[in-house]
Amino acid sequence: MKQEEINEQGRRDFLKTAAIATLAATACGSLACSCSSKKASGDKVKLLSPEGEIVEIDSSYLNHQEHMAIVSKLEAREGIAGKKFVMVVDLARCKNARKCISACQKWHYRPEDTEWLTVKLLKDSDKAAPYWFPKQCFHCDNPPCVKVCPVDATFKRQDGLVLIDNNRCIGCKFCMAACPYSTRVFNWDEPELSLDIRDLAYNPETGIPAKVGTVEKCDFCPDRAREGLLPPCVEACPNGVFYFGDENEDAVCNGEETVSFTQLIKDKGGYRYMEELGTKPRVYYLPPKDRQFPVERGYEDLDSNLKKRFESVMEPDKQKD
Repeated sequence: MKQEEINEQGRRDFLKTAAIATLAATACGSLACSCSSKKASGDKVKLLSPEGEIVEIDSSYLNHQEHMAIVSKLEAREGIAGKKFVMVVDLARCKNARKCISACQKWHYRPEDTEWLTVKLLKDSDKAAPYWFPKQCFHCDNPPCVKVCPVDATFKRQDGLVLIDNNRCIGCKFCMAACPYSTRVFNWDEPELSLDIRDLAYNPETGIPAKVGTVEKCDFCPDRAREGLLPPCVEACPNGVFYFGDENEDAVCNGEETVSFTQLIKDKGGYRYMEELGTKPRVYYLPPKDRQFPVERGYEDLDSNLKKRFESVMEPDKQKD
């Protein structure tokens, strides 16, 4: 990642390139069709086109820089105009591969012991079979965390995302206490960051660099959404568990297929976790029906430390000893 500050000319160049790419998508059916003389790098990137189709292009045709702080703080708080982001998690496809967690940790420079995205092992009753349950921030439309923050550090955007401005956060943890899903984490220690990350200008859209004494959580990666990219968790999942998209366009994508959001929820009985609380989460779940993998597959290959999280369900007899 480059350490230089993005100047106004660079910002204009970036926006100009993005506009050209969008126009090219209309003519060529691809989000980033390019007529330039750039040589292909061989690294492919999947993008969601304005028509709701997945296109795969060479990364060299993108004028893209990771965590590019090209938006003002006001823009970061208002959100992306016309969008209403939503996520769908297909529980029948999850085998606890944990690729989603690794990708999230890498993108956000998180330490291994602090996960924004976790995978739980749930069992609805004594007679029911257990199933893997990915859990991240639910970006509620009626978020209790926003209501209790005394300094307006936690805020709700017009595009549906709930973010945290750690320049404002005073570490009171009121939001953590108010969140019924326990999806927030606290930075107890000074983050270990490389110099190029540590010296970046902080922006609420990226949450980078992290700050000691503040609260953090899953942010749905709005910096990637501005560039037409899927969140890393969606891209990294080998089984297409996560769908992400725009409710206003009625389109969600898991990296392999783009489908109608409303039809997916209707056909597969989608629901919202703990919806009775009235928080109106923007994450929907598809029931673990006709599961593609036995739950044991996601348990046997874990290291001993991770196995301890799930022993009470997977090895109940061992807990009695």
